[in-house]
Amino acid sequence: MKLFKTLSALCIAAVMALAVSACAPTAKTEGTGGYVDDTVITTKVKTALLGEKNLKSTQISVETFKGRVQLSGFVSSSQEADRAVQITRTVPGVKSVANDMRIR
Repeated sequence: MKLFKTLSALCIAAVMALAVSACAPTAKTEGTGGYVDDTVITTKVKTALLGEKNLKSTQISVETFKGRVQLSGFVSSSQEADRAVQITRTVPGVKSVANDMRIR
């Protein structure tokens, strides 16, 4: 009976340890602080793009993950796409820019 209680306690402890370890963020997700930082970067990039009169910034989507900014959507020319990338690179906190914009 004592052996059964000991084994049961060990099994429960192992299951609890496994459950708690599953709560840690992985490489593909981020904690709350990282999410807030990315949200701030996204907002700053969108604001900077809106300030550029020669860009149709409402057609450009901005997503950020761990400082990597992805620009997608539609622009009128490759010059507009290049300008959007240049503006994005000037925003503090941007580590890299992925240009997934399409010319329409």
